[in-house]
Amino acid sequence: MIQPTTAARLSRRLAAAQSEARLPSIVGGLIRGGELIWSDAHGTIDGRANGHEVDEHTQYRIGSITKTLVAVVVMRLRDEGALDLADPFERHVPGTPIGHVTIAQLLSHCSGLKAETDGPWWERTPGDQWRALAEQLDLRHPPGQRFHYSNVGYAALGELIARLRGSSWSRAVSEELLEPLGMDRTTKRPVAPHAHGLAVHPFADVVLAEPEHDAGAMAPAGQLWSTLRDLARWAGFLAGHTQGLLSPDTLAEMRVPMVIDDIPGVAWTAAHGLGVQVWNIDGQRFVGHGGSMPGFLATVRVDVESGDGVVLFTNSTTGLPRDLASGLLAEVAQAEPTPIQPWHVTQLPTGTLDLVGPWYWGPAPFDVRAGDDDLLRLAPREGTSRASRFRPVGRDRWIGLDGYFAGEPLVVIRRSDGSVSHLDLASFRFTRTPYAPDADVPGGVDPAGWH
Repeated sequence: MIQPTTAARLSRRLAAAQSEARLPSIVGGLIRGGELIWSDAHGTIDGRANGHEVDEHTQYRIGSITKTLVAVVVMRLRDEGALDLADPFERHVPGTPIGHVTIAQLLSHCSGLKAETDGPWWERTPGDQWRALAEQLDLRHPPGQRFHYSNVGYAALGELIARLRGSSWSRAVSEELLEPLGMDRTTKRPVAPHAHGLAVHPFADVVLAEPEHDAGAMAPAGQLWSTLRDLARWAGFLAGHTQGLLSPDTLAEMRVPMVIDDIPGVAWTAAHGLGVQVWNIDGQRFVGHGGSMPGFLATVRVDVESGDGVVLFTNSTTGLPRDLASGLLAEVAQAEPTPIQPWHVTQLPTGTLDLVGPWYWGPAPFDVRAGDDDLLRLAPREGTSRASRFRPVGRDRWIGLDGYFAGEPLVVIRRSDGSVSHLDLASFRFTRTPYAPDADVPGGVDPAGWH
């Protein structure tokens, strides 16, 4: 837990947001190390002064945060070998006009598929089944050309899950994620106690009830309801505490920015990975998703480096302050920074110690370091160009994990006596001295040497 003084400041910030933005209610929480370390709630389920007060067990509609759970089930199917992200949709769900669009494009919102249904407004009216929706699928842009958020795309992914799992998307999400994570207050339809979806009049302190219904085939785009307690567990999942339900490599893959949400004339701060939103705010990387349905707004956001996360709910169609999530995270990070982990001695894989130290790519100096995670880290002496981490995949063989050399092989070349001659990295030679004459440098080294 956090210090009482920090909790008081966070609670005051949350209370100010509820009052100043005229929200019927607001619930917020912070996670650290995968655990809920602070939570608070203000307001009532219907916005009335004498109404039932909300708390961390009150259900709210989470809107498009639903998509992150759908995406994880799709990635689990990929890891099981049931599909490939490069597969065309037609391979698994035949007979639609978007059969050539790939699963990866649907996950990352670059399929070009239309944003919404033809009508009526799907978020406020009962939904059709898949067959009726499939007939109106069409593209607004060529696949892979640009970011174009598509709720309809996640309806398609829900049908994909149903075909491959032999049950509904919601049952797959429940059995594979919600039940193992203990998220027993996350449901497809509201279960009391739950907040009422409301619209607040822009010029008067009155509200209008928003409708609630089953969105049918569109449900995978935003149907689920959840609580602060449950969504905090999901924030922990996105921070890396997956409890074995998804491999760390797959989660890292999902969090890579695939498509930038580019607004002309504005420096980009938002992108989309494989089912999650990615934000680049003042050099800090965050992942998560926002949620919006008539009567509700929600946010889950996690700092990739620290693992700190924030969860927010309100039962208002509009009004949740844009900077509230980042403000709460910044507040706790400043008042109570994440603990510094002590350094300790580690056991390196055999042969690793021969690789650390200075290396040169031509005349450019690089350093190779090893840590307690069995990874090598290659970085230029100055700047960050072509820095990368490498994971061992065999004797004297490593594979790049990020940066320019992601996926590229690093091979250790040894002399007949077993000593290291040089490193072969994606055909580039790294030598212990600039253009070492005794190493196998492509093109050779001028016999006149340095002069």
